[in-house]
Amino acid sequence: MAGLDLFQEMDMLRREIDHAFRGLGRGSAFLPGIGTGEYPRINLSEDDNNYYVEALVPGINPKDLDLNLMRGALTLSGERKADDQKERTWHRHERGSGKFMRTIELPDSIDGSKVDAEYRNGVLLITLPKPQSEQPKKISVRAS
Repeated sequence: MAGLDLFQEMDMLRREIDHAFRGLGRGSAFLPGIGTGEYPRINLSEDDNNYYVEALVPGINPKDLDLNLMRGALTLSGERKADDQKERTWHRHERGSGKFMRTIELPDSIDGSKVDAEYRNGVLLITLPKPQSEQPKKISVRAS
């Protein structure tokens, strides 16, 4: 059997099994209980003054989103309502519905009084200001 790498095949099988069982026991994003999975998908970035979280939450009413900041963690939770069209015969039903929750550990402390959140085109944009004490300060050097 030329071209068959048994170890590579075993590694691919292990990865597929790991992927299938990932999240088992933690709850799912759209199932009852607390979901700590990978929904919604996020980007986390920073500059000198702020951290930025961009969360993909298409099809969710902004009124159904809840944000909480506590001890260096941002928790985003909400609910995507199910379709009310039960009389249909579904051939594919890939969009999940139900409650979800995701907690994002933040690298540093946040000035909670100035956090801003905006929902635009299915993306939740969250700006988390760094405290003044943690922002970089330019120090000038004098020549003598």
